Amino acid sequence: MQNFQWFLLIGALMVARGLWGHAVAKLPFTSATIYLAIGLCLGPLALNLFTFDPLNEAALLEPVAEVAVLISLFSAAIKMPVPFILPRWMPAIRLAWLAMGLSVACIAGFGWLVLGLPIGAAILLGAILAPTDPVLATDVQVRHAGDKDPLRFTLTCEAGLNDGSAFPFVMLGLGLLGLHELGDLGSHWLLVDVVWATLGGLAVGAGCGAALAYLSAALRKRYARHEVLDDLLGLGLIGLSYGIALSLHTYGFLAVFAAGVALRQTELRLIHAPTNPEGLLEPETDDAHAPAVVPVEPTVSGGALVFKEHLERLSELTLVLLLGGAATWYLADWRPWALALFVLFVARPASVLASMAGAGIGGRATAIAAWFGVRGIGSIYYLTYAINHGLPPSTSRSLVNATLAVIILSIVLHGASVTPLLNRFWRDPGRG
Repeated sequence: MQNFQWFLLIGALMVARGLWGHAVAKLPFTSATIYLAIGLCLGPLALNLFTFDPLNEAALLEPVAEVAVLISLFSAAIKMPVPFILPRWMPAIRLAWLAMGLSVACIAGFGWLVLGLPIGAAILLGAILAPTDPVLATDVQVRHAGDKDPLRFTLTCEAGLNDGSAFPFVMLGLGLLGLHELGDLGSHWLLVDVVWATLGGLAVGAGCGAALAYLSAALRKRYARHEVLDDLLGLGLIGLSYGIALSLHTYGFLAVFAAGVALRQTELRLIHAPTNPEGLLEPETDDAHAPAVVPVEPTVSGGALVFKEHLERLSELTLVLLLGGAATWYLADWRPWALALFVLFVARPASVLASMAGAGIGGRATAIAAWFGVRGIGSIYYLTYAINHGLPPSTSRSLVNATLAVIILSIVLHGASVTPLLNRFWRDPGRG
């Protein structure tokens, strides 16, 4: 397809999506499913109007996916409805670190034993596919800044954290393939790639977010009539926290998520807004009757939220269309689809059930969380990151096919089940 045809296609789809409005929420599938179907129809499996090979276009695809994930992480972070209190966040922390680590181990074992991958490539495959996605999983995440549903909070926080917590496993896989320094007995990997990069990224993000909140509040207080462009401040915070984190060799995804959380919570404290300080999160009784638009405070986080969500929708549309164009007859092999079934029906449920034992969120909520481990743009970023760091072409092709199969199956199955399952869950008076 020529450039003008791409602009026509994306423009037409954006207009159609805008006209659909909230009617999309009533469909038995998500908007990502529609974009994928269009991409598959236009791609090499059907009309063959365009082809997009992630292996050959990895240098282009990596920054596009990177920006999409960053915007989605920040958008999710500034909707966090409660302050950081360990008992409240512990279920999400379990999912983001323990469940994700178990998923990496399960997927790596499948890749090594069934797919015949080298152990380094198998661990890398696990790191690519284990994180849940902050871009395509918006239907099961926090909807607005006042959303207090505990299940959505847990899934949102998990997606925000595990896109950074997967990075140590990416570096471990690359190291075992000879593409990254691990040190003697893995000492460099443990001290730098795990401890320093993780804690440093969280600290950088929290510091940047809190500092911007105090600076914005002081400016508004001293110059009451001074106009502050909250959307630009939000974008600036993403760039600053991410850039500082990378310059210090820490994980930028964790920094951006922590920056959004710190910004939101600091602003709420400064304006003395209620943050549900006592007790646990209060679930909404009927999500179908939740207000479509919830007023937000005149703060950086509130003012930046709508703009970030629009960018998030645009990145979702573009990348899922490209995903359809990347689906080729390479996927006729049974192995990528066997892996996809294993990831969605075995690795994710088993890791969540094991990590959430005794978490106290309820059996039904745990079962929902075990199913809705949506894979998507985050996996594409990690895949292209590995390719651009010298992954051998033969290994790269295997990982590309596996990643495409998992994401396509996730979009179809999760997209078809999200509305009926969650509506039934939220309307069930015995769900708690």
